[in-house]
Amino acid sequence: MNPAKIKVPELAYVRLRSPDLGKAEEFLTDFGLIKVERTANKLFMRGTDAGPPLHITELGTPGVIGFGYRARDASDLAALAGSAAIETVDEPGGGKRIRLTDPLGFAVDVIADTTPLPALPVKRQELNLGAHGIHRPGELMRVQQAVQVKRIGHAVVHATDLERVVTWYRETLGLLGTDEVWAGAPDHVIASFNRLDRGDEYVDHHVLFVVQQKRNGLNHISFEVQDFDDVMKGHQLLKQAGKYTHRWGVGRHYLGSQIFDYWEDPWGRIHEHWTDSDLLNASHPPGSYPVEIGFGSQWGDDAPEAFVNHSSR
Repeated sequence: MNPAKIKVPELAYVRLRSPDLGKAEEFLTDFGLIKVERTANKLFMRGTDAGPPLHITELGTPGVIGFGYRARDASDLAALAGSAAIETVDEPGGGKRIRLTDPLGFAVDVIADTTPLPALPVKRQELNLGAHGIHRPGELMRVQQAVQVKRIGHAVVHATDLERVVTWYRETLGLLGTDEVWAGAPDHVIASFNRLDRGDEYVDHHVLFVVQQKRNGLNHISFEVQDFDDVMKGHQLLKQAGKYTHRWGVGRHYLGSQIFDYWEDPWGRIHEHWTDSDLLNASHPPGSYPVEIGFGSQWGDDAPEAFVNHSSR
């Protein structure tokens, strides 16, 4: 494998296409995102963390356009300039970008010099948890009646050529291998977890999970919420809405360890709420696990086949 051209520090956003921006905004608001701007052709949604809009919807036939990653600075764009032109971004946050195409056919934006949206205040109470001591003396717990999405976390994609996709992301964006998942024997790798390389700084267990499948596509896009209450409140509110399809959860993954819950948007793209990921730095050695662990949960129901095989284009 060749040395990485750059090392992106962050997944910035997902970019989808939908035929009804009003319906898209309704789902994403129920899901816990906040509108930044809506034009005749585009919808921009954010979380509570500082940064660019993390969910962009363009008007059109339902589909997955691609993803955006933040570069360290404009020099990273120059390092990629042989692959594509540097563009000025005419969207909230502005800045510059290069638009690449990954082996799956998805657009991959690399952005720099953006103006981040400021962090929003978060309503959250402390927890009184056994050995951790008393943190809410005399204060009654009252869970917020809305979901508070913090940030975008990772994407899971299906690939007909897993090795080609993994190699492209590691060589182009500098991702590191976290864990491999195998079936039958360790040399039969069927999935690959990959994380950001920020040196000694700790990052999520994965920013990209690639699964060998019969067709290329997006399995799901994932968003961190404030805590376990937000996962459960989100589950309750989306269920009570009576118009969204639940795909899997609530449970806790084995690899990555996130507490998770998965829902479809009105056009079948799966969105995940999660909290409490394992955090690793660049020195963490890669792991290798059988499929029973790689796709397994520490608690909660097993993944249904309809979720495992789900793929959006």
